[in-house]
Amino acid sequence: MAITAKNIVQHEIIGLEAEITNATNKSLMGIKGKITDETQNTITIQTKKLLKEQITITIKIDGKNVEIEGK
Repeated sequence: MAITAKNIVQHEIIGLEAEITNATNKSLMGIKGKITDETQNTITIQTKKLLKEQITITIKIDGKNVEIEGK
């Protein structure tokens, strides 16, 4: 099944480009790059390991920006 804006949370996101568009720690906002790892509680963008519960990321799928809340 192809990744779409509607089913992205059920798919593997490692390898996709992402940007942090909201975070409880505002210094994390704007970090962008390739997702290199993901666990139940963390996501790694390039070399920065981030707590999912503290961030919202945006991934472009099919020409659309899709926001994913880490919570």
